[in-house]
Amino acid sequence: MSRPDPSATPASSGQEPPAEAGVNPGTHRLVPRAPAISWWMLLLTTVAILMTSVDHQILPAVLPQISEQYGLDAQQAGLINSVYFAGLVAGGVIFGYLSDRIGTGYRRSWTWNVAMLLAVIGGALTFGLAGSFIAFLLLRIPMGISRGGSEPVNVAIVAEWWPKEHRGFAVGVHHTGFPIGQFLAGALIAIVLGSAHWSAAFLVIPMLGIPIIIGQAFLGRKKHQATVYRKMEEMEQTPPLPELSTRSDGSFWGPVKEALRHKNVRWAVVLCFLFLWGEAGVVTFLTTQFRGFGMGVSDAILVSGASGLTGWIGQVVWGSLSDRLGRKFAIGFLIVGWAGSLLAMIFIHDLTSAWIILLVWGLFRNAPFPVVYALLVDSVPRAAGTALGIMIGVALGVSGIFASAVSGTVITQLGFTWHYIVLAIICLLAFIPLSRITETVAIARRRMPDGPAQQLS
Repeated sequence: MSRPDPSATPASSGQEPPAEAGVNPGTHRLVPRAPAISWWMLLLTTVAILMTSVDHQILPAVLPQISEQYGLDAQQAGLINSVYFAGLVAGGVIFGYLSDRIGTGYRRSWTWNVAMLLAVIGGALTFGLAGSFIAFLLLRIPMGISRGGSEPVNVAIVAEWWPKEHRGFAVGVHHTGFPIGQFLAGALIAIVLGSAHWSAAFLVIPMLGIPIIIGQAFLGRKKHQATVYRKMEEMEQTPPLPELSTRSDGSFWGPVKEALRHKNVRWAVVLCFLFLWGEAGVVTFLTTQFRGFGMGVSDAILVSGASGLTGWIGQVVWGSLSDRLGRKFAIGFLIVGWAGSLLAMIFIHDLTSAWIILLVWGLFRNAPFPVVYALLVDSVPRAAGTALGIMIGVALGVSGIFASAVSGTVITQLGFTWHYIVLAIICLLAFIPLSRITETVAIARRRMPDGPAQQLS
């Protein structure tokens, strides 16, 4: 059960949503339309995701320096990342759940700012205490909690400040912060390592995080959300929810039960787990692989973020197309692209081949996630925070715990060729959960002449 904001006026739209629960009306428009405040919120949350992406890239980028300072082999280095991902599991589930309990809509900003603050504090402390391996290792926990906790709330905020028809586009654009951050992190860290100790790279987090927190505290207010909903009605678009904000007043496990009741949530966790296993396996050891065949430190770090230069294309294109063609079609195409890109990484042998193959991977790397996130919000809009938290926390966290350790072992025992073959097989297994997911976009239904819609599942 959920309790609406008592002061919020139920939003009605000139375009009524489909009768079936959890179905997004979709759109035929090529250019999305939304109120001005929606665009400002999209910009702010995109920069926030950029910060999250930079945070996620720092450890893999400086892992060779950390391993050298503390005398670690590949398996031990993988375990450091596993500690981070353990915190991520907790953060995703806890903060996603809290954002539904405290309140949807403008109230999510309160939960989100707390999660972001943990990263700011953790980044500053990591720089100050990097001389101690135990301190460094322990600080990976709050950094992981922040990483896991901020993303699901951030995605839910985007979905609740944009018209329902353009949800895939909004989440896709918002997620361009990931590929941009992936490349920016490489460039920033390469500059830092040229003149400072590797620990200084972690100061990038507070530098980005503090202005973002201030911006969200200003923009994510009730009066601004009310304006957004009113503008959506005037534009004859469908508001994300009938109320500005709801708070769960049921049992402690109410939001969790509501989220897991829908099979799309359960299968989406498995789907993203497989994608994220592949991603974690690649990025954790990219710099190590490049250094292994003689590439310089700065070049290795810079090219490891090359996928960020093209990553935004896949996210915007497939996020938008999923509003027109359906979430499942988009995901299926991206599974094939992912597997092919992973196998191509076997043939990286110098700086040029690394740039080419990683730029191609960028077209697919981050694109599945905004599509899946939009699907989850379509499926359980009132428990979106919990659903996203479960998926991001469990899928990303658990994949990270296993992927880093398993990949380290495979690389140590069998080499990088088998490493990428194993990751490609894991990615192709995503067709199994995809086959169990129900389409949520109405526009993806084939309409026969004078007949009912036929689902394209």
